[in-house]
Amino acid sequence: MARYELVDIILPLEKSEDLEAQKKAICKKLHVKPERVKAFRLQKHSIDARKKQIKIQMRMEVGVDGPLPEYEKPEPHYSRLKGGEKVIVIVGCGPAGIFAALRSIELGFKPVIVERGKDASARRFDLGPIMKEGRVIEDSNYCFGEGGAGTYSDGKLYTRATKRGPVRDVYETLVAHGAPEKILTDAHPHVGSNLLPNVVKAMRQSILEAGGEVHFESKVIDFLMSTGGKKMTGVVLADGREISGEAVILATGHSARDIYKLLADKEILMEQKPFAVGMRIEHPQPLIDSIQYSYERGMERPRILPAARYRLATKIDGRGVHSFCMCPGGFIVPAATENDEVVVNGMSLARRDSPFANSGMVVTVEPEDTLAFQKEHGILAGIAYQKDLEIKASKAGGGVQKAPGQKVVDFIAGKLSDTLPKTSYFPGLTSARLDEILPHDVSYRMKIGLKKFGRQMQGYVGEEANLLGFETRTSSPLRIPRNEESFEHPEVERLIPCGEGAGYAGGIVSAALDGVKCAEAASALVRR
Repeated sequence: MARYELVDIILPLEKSEDLEAQKKAICKKLHVKPERVKAFRLQKHSIDARKKQIKIQMRMEVGVDGPLPEYEKPEPHYSRLKGGEKVIVIVGCGPAGIFAALRSIELGFKPVIVERGKDASARRFDLGPIMKEGRVIEDSNYCFGEGGAGTYSDGKLYTRATKRGPVRDVYETLVAHGAPEKILTDAHPHVGSNLLPNVVKAMRQSILEAGGEVHFESKVIDFLMSTGGKKMTGVVLADGREISGEAVILATGHSARDIYKLLADKEILMEQKPFAVGMRIEHPQPLIDSIQYSYERGMERPRILPAARYRLATKIDGRGVHSFCMCPGGFIVPAATENDEVVVNGMSLARRDSPFANSGMVVTVEPEDTLAFQKEHGILAGIAYQKDLEIKASKAGGGVQKAPGQKVVDFIAGKLSDTLPKTSYFPGLTSARLDEILPHDVSYRMKIGLKKFGRQMQGYVGEEANLLGFETRTSSPLRIPRNEESFEHPEVERLIPCGEGAGYAGGIVSAALDGVKCAEAASALVRR
C-alpha cells in the first residue's frame, strides 16, 4: 500500500546535490529498498557548519510504493467584494497593514489602507537623494512607503515567532505574489530588496482587484472619535480628507513618531517598553565565511554555500548585547526619517553577493535608562533617547548623511581611528569616538560584549572590522496596549494597535502574522 512519509536526512556538503545520494539516505532512514521509493521532494533545507565537515540537513517528502501528490504552486485567490461591505481602516502599508487588508477581504470586509509614503516604484526614486545628496525626503525613504521598512532594507523572513500563527501561510502568500519558491524550503528564507518591491506591488494589486482601497501620500494627522473620545471611527488626513470605518487598525511601524505624539496629545494610553540601540558592525564577507565555514582565508567559498551568517548574544550586567538583522553579502544604508539625524540599517539583494557582511550590534535599553528624558518628554522619553543619539550621529558625521565610524579595535581601546576600513555605506564615513558619543551604560557593555564575541569567533574583532553609528530603530520604545483576546485598545473602542509600531512584532513575518490576527479581531468586533 502506498504511503507518504516525512524524513530528515543529513549529507556532507559535497554530496548534498546528488539525487542518488539523497535517495540512498532516504532508503536507509526508512529501511526500504530503493525500488519502493517512487518520488521524493525537498521540504526544508539548512546548513550545519558547526564542525569542519559542513553538512546539509534536508527534510524530504517521500512517496513509498506510490507517487507524491502533485505540487501546486501557491496562487492568489481573493473573491471580489460585492459592494456595501463594512470598512476597516488600516493605517500603514507595511507587512502588518498589507496582510491585515488581505485577511479582511477573506473575511468579507473592505480594507482601506492609508499610507504616508509613496508606492514602491515611486519610492525607489526617493532613495536617490538620501544616498547621493544626503537629503532625506521625510515621508518617502527607507522607512516610509509601500511595504514598510523591509521593502528596501533586506526582506529577511526568518522568524522565531512560530507561536503567533502559521508562518507557512505567510510564505505561501508571498510566493503567490512572486517571491521565489525557495523561501518555502530554506531554513533562513530571504527575498532581497531587489525582488520584494514587485512582490509588494502584486499584493497591492490583489487588494485593489478584490475591491479594497490603497491611498498613498496620505498622512494621518488626527483621529475621528465619537462617544466622548472613547471610540475611534476613522482618521483625518493632511489634505483634509476623512476616512471613516467600523474599526481602525493602527499599523504604522516603529518610526512614525508623529503618530506616537498624536496619541500622547490625545492622552490615549501607551506604555514604555525595552528597545535596543547600538551600531552597525561591518566585515569583509570572506572573513565571515572563513570563520563560519572553518576554512582558510583566501579560499573560495563553494558555490552551493550561501554567504555565511551569524547570530551572537550575551548578557552584561543585566542588559542584553546581541547582533541584530545580520545581512550577509549586504550593504549598510541610511535609514533616517528626518534631515537632522543619521540612522544606519542593513540590507541585502537576493544574490547576497556584496563583498561585505554587516549586522546591527546593540544593547538593550530599559525604560529606567531613559529617565533623563522623562521630565521633558514623558511617555515619549524612549523616542527622545533615540533622537538624541541620531542627532549626535549626524553632527559627528559632519552632515549630508555621513556616518561616524570607528574600528572595532579602537572602540574597545577607546581611541580615535586614524583610518577606517572600506565600507558599503555609500554616503561615506567620518572617523569619530563612538565609544564616547554612546551613553556610558551602552558603551561599556558593548566593549565587553565585543571582546566576548571575538573569543567566540576568532577574527571577528580585528583591524578589518568597522563600526558605524547609530542603529537606533531596532524596535519601538513604546507599546500601545491592547486586550489579549479582543486586541482592542483598553480605553478606546475599535482601535486595534498592530505590528511593530504598536510593540507586537519584530520583522516582516511577525508583523504579517500580527496583521492577520488584527484583521480577525477587527471583524469580530464589528460583528458582535
